[in-house]
Amino acid sequence: MINGKTIVVVMPAYNAAQTVEATYREIARDYIDHVVLVDDASHDNTPELARELGIETLVHPENLGYGGNQKTCYQHALRLGADVVVMLHPDYQYTPRLLVAMASMVAFGQYDIVLGSRILCGGALKGGMPIYKYISNRILTFVQNLLMGSHFSEFHTGYRAFSREVLTSLPLRENDNNFVFDNQMLAQAAYFNYSVGEISCPTSYFAEASSISFWPSVRYGIGVLKTTLQFVLDKRLRIKRYAIFSATGRRLET
Repeated sequence: MINGKTIVVVMPAYNAAQTVEATYREIARDYIDHVVLVDDASHDNTPELARELGIETLVHPENLGYGGNQKTCYQHALRLGADVVVMLHPDYQYTPRLLVAMASMVAFGQYDIVLGSRILCGGALKGGMPIYKYISNRILTFVQNLLMGSHFSEFHTGYRAFSREVLTSLPLRENDNNFVFDNQMLAQAAYFNYSVGEISCPTSYFAEASSISFWPSVRYGIGVLKTTLQFVLDKRLRIKRYAIFSATGRRLET
């Protein structure tokens, strides 16, 4: 616990057998109440290794996609009584050593959401992010900040901490089940005026770390622009309403 708040770490996993142990070993268990891994129908032995490590493990019988995996992660964390939920990829791309710092920023009420940013202090390129991904990250983030009136250093990190209120209030079930789920979630947070903090996060790109390949990245970029356009038409111009920004949209079951 941190400040009397229950902290749950969730790990959306897909073929993470080579990295899940290294990731789990660096989690500060003195402060983390539960660690949950949700396996999205991996082709390797990720679930077996996770269970051997003592991680609570849920397995999707068929692949639901990265967004679908997160929905299961957050719903289960809420049912465990989480006050703060931190998403950590089990591919060891983001350091688990920032978990306590990120969770604390939420647990002490400083922010509703905290992002581990690869851009602050130049962590992305130092960690080996492919140059085309870095350039697209900067362009998409610039466009979204400009059109949405936000000030994030990046919209595209997968290292995030959330308060319970955020996870129960946002219409997350309206979001896609693919990679754009992440971006839709931050757009929703901006739409409903949740406070978002950032912390500099070193990152590592290596052969065993999961990464979106080129064409899925292109589809993700198109999805980001679509989400931004929907935000502008709904919140700023008020000429069309979208379910992902509806206060009565489908939420996670708790």
